[in-house]
Amino acid sequence: MKLRQSQAGITVLGAVALLIVLGFFAMCAIRMAPPYFEYLSVKNIVKDVVLDPELEGASIGTIRRKISNMFNTNQIYETNAKNVEIYRKDGKTVIDASYEVRVPIMWRIDAILRFDDLKYHQGVGTPLDTSSQ
Repeated sequence: MKLRQSQAGITVLGAVALLIVLGFFAMCAIRMAPPYFEYLSVKNIVKDVVLDPELEGASIGTIRRKISNMFNTNQIYETNAKNVEIYRKDGKTVIDASYEVRVPIMWRIDAILRFDDLKYHQGVGTPLDTSSQ
């Protein structure tokens, strides 16, 4: 009686399909990485402005100029200081820098990155809870 030898490995077609899938996800990661790293910079900028003791009680225009200068210095391109909402509520200054970025992946496929955890009270280093809104 002759035993069949077991075959192990992947076929050429399987390898090509695997490479296409891995290539697509690598391309998505490469295209979405720069806006994500820019978001991390925006988050640090907003947190620095919120925790800056010199800006405690400052006018909205002063805070907006500070944010604008820091955005220019750090080369933030996906959003600008005009899109940052700064207002007073219950005697506290609220800074809301939440924004979305649409990244074209290929043909008609886009990825939307939503950064909605950038709402802070002046003097508090943790973002406000926006899940109830």
